[in-house]
Amino acid sequence: MARPAGNTRLKSARVAAGYHSQQALADALRVGVRQVRRWESDTPPWPHPEVARALTRLLGQDLEALGFTPPGGSAPDSARRTVLAATVAAVGLAAVPTQAAAVQPSSAADDYEAVTRSHRRLYWSVAPATLHPAAIAHATLGCALLPEAAGLTRQRIAAALAETWLLAGRIEFFDLREADRAQQSLLRALQAAGEADDALLGAAVLAHTAFIPAWAGDRDAAVERMVAARTYARRGPASAELLAWLDAVEAECETRCGNTRTALHLIGHAEDVLAAGGAHDSPDWLDWFSPIRLAAFKGNTQLRAGHLPQARETLLGVLDALGAEEKQRAVVLGDLAAVEAAAGDPEAACGYALRALDQLGRTWYAMGMERVREVRRALAPHQHERWVRELDDRLYDWPTTVSALAR
Repeated sequence: MARPAGNTRLKSARVAAGYHSQQALADALRVGVRQVRRWESDTPPWPHPEVARALTRLLGQDLEALGFTPPGGSAPDSARRTVLAATVAAVGLAAVPTQAAAVQPSSAADDYEAVTRSHRRLYWSVAPATLHPAAIAHATLGCALLPEAAGLTRQRIAAALAETWLLAGRIEFFDLREADRAQQSLLRALQAAGEADDALLGAAVLAHTAFIPAWAGDRDAAVERMVAARTYARRGPASAELLAWLDAVEAECETRCGNTRTALHLIGHAEDVLAAGGAHDSPDWLDWFSPIRLAAFKGNTQLRAGHLPQARETLLGVLDALGAEEKQRAVVLGDLAAVEAAAGDPEAACGYALRALDQLGRTWYAMGMERVREVRRALAPHQHERWVRELDDRLYDWPTTVSALAR
């Protein structure tokens, strides 16, 4: 007999907020750990008002979104439907009726998954500002379908919904640079992955949440989230590619926090994992990682570690291997520009930066523009040179300036 899942809404929100044990949340709320255990059971009791306010403040969602049923409310099973109510409220739409029965046929999961797959592919070619509203609308539809489904159909819709929220969070963080909004989307992705009981998808979501504190220089929070991600991955079976990607994510987090030696060690381990291979296939959604993208991680870390000849060689190899329309090219060109700036060749640095701007004109990527701006700041001592002025003319022309501000 399957073990009861308990209140997955609260568990997911607790982990996403950085409380990786029931004791940690109990300490933060100044309640007994037994109380937290009861909240995370299949029939969580409604918290007392003062504790309820503290709980919602810490986890960033209301009680029903955290899996609690109001006193005198409906049966505990309907509390699992609160992902719908919370999400609909979050995107500002009208409430969806809650009396729906489990009537969705299995074809609903087929159709919902098909659109999720299409969005996954479109991410690499469609402007993020165009794709993002479609992803949010698709997530809202998934939230409406979920309480009307049961069994395997419900599980499949929940998994596709988790991937959709993950896509929204990735666009918000990497393309739109909206970290707070991304955190909320990733939390919803984790909750939906819990509904689907998909540990590998949960690992992917948690690893993405580690980027947010890492970019802010909060290494402890990033490491905690990576520990959680690896814990979920062990519940697998995880493929070699997924395990190597987790190493790559942690390496980028360490790089952002100034620990390049640790990062290079992690990248070396990821290369070994990929070389060894494994018995398990990667999930279809793991389309953002490959040996070439691992090399791109490596080149950036070598750059930040001051290993300029090695970084140049690695990044040139990545550039040769990437397709002409891949948005990652802008990031790699920006890193090559940074290599030349650090090596004392501002003319070559500007050449790569201009190529990055050309790429951004075809496939916008906020991370790529960040790289170019970092290079321009590094070139401040040479700002009166002709090639730097040429870069400024491109960096601050009408289309680029308006596009950057619009995004």
